[in-house]
Amino acid sequence: MRPIWSGAITFGLVTIMIKVVPATESHDISFRQIHTADGGRIRYRKVCELDGQVLRQDEIARGWETATGTLIPVTDEDLDNLPLPTAKAIDIVGFMPAASIDPLQIGASYYLAATETVAAKPYELLRQALERSAKVGVAKFAMRDRERLGLLRVKGDVIMLHALRWPDEIRSTAQVPVPDVAVTDEEIDAAVRLAETLTGGDIGELRDEYRDALEEVIAAKAAGTSLVPSAEAPPASAEVVDLMSMLEKSVQDAKASRSGEPATVHPMPAKKQTSAEKTAAAAAAKKITPKSKPRTA
Repeated sequence: MRPIWSGAITFGLVTIMIKVVPATESHDISFRQIHTADGGRIRYRKVCELDGQVLRQDEIARGWETATGTLIPVTDEDLDNLPLPTAKAIDIVGFMPAASIDPLQIGASYYLAATETVAAKPYELLRQALERSAKVGVAKFAMRDRERLGLLRVKGDVIMLHALRWPDEIRSTAQVPVPDVAVTDEEIDAAVRLAETLTGGDIGELRDEYRDALEEVIAAKAAGTSLVPSAEAPPASAEVVDLMSMLEKSVQDAKASRSGEPATVHPMPAKKQTSAEKTAAAAAAKKITPKSKPRTA
């Protein structure tokens, strides 16, 4: 894996030289934009607005725009020489229980590797200290033009770095409307039983079925054929008359599914017809009533 950043972990007076590599990869299928009329590919070009020239990436630098529209160039060297302790270091500022970190804060994940032989022992020391204390390290580091908050934890024999969102980047839940409804203790108990029945399993066995289906569609179109749509139609929306009954049936089906037995099929409650719908249905029934055939002599 190619490192994307290199620096050091600072742990009190201990310095551990490390390199950072991505811990995740994307398996998304990438599409190209094409012209609907002739299938030609649409390309985006970076053009200078002063002379109209199309530029290569090595001809492009970054700049900060002032309130008056003036652009101030900012070079890689400027960023490397920032008067900031975390410019080339992951500075551990404290340790805390992992449960105290809100998962909403966790962003991109990276593996950290010791870059030098002399860094191997302090790296292993920090790894075992994190593992034995059952805590995570909270750190500050600068990457990709900004200072970030990070979390250090152990995964197997490796120290991981998770980028964290700053507290002021988390929106308040007060912005979300909360439904004003009441549920009974029996309904809550039934929902807990359903959760307990569904507990377990291996998340590693789950697959991205959307990606599989998309690959099938692409392969079929490339071969000049088309796939037959699935015969299964999405369930029609229906009013849940008895929530408790639905929960109990869900528990039964989940247990049957886990034991390998065929699950019971439960019909959804029928949608109630309005007065207008009933009148229209009656009128339609009269129109299609078959007339008696005339008798032949």
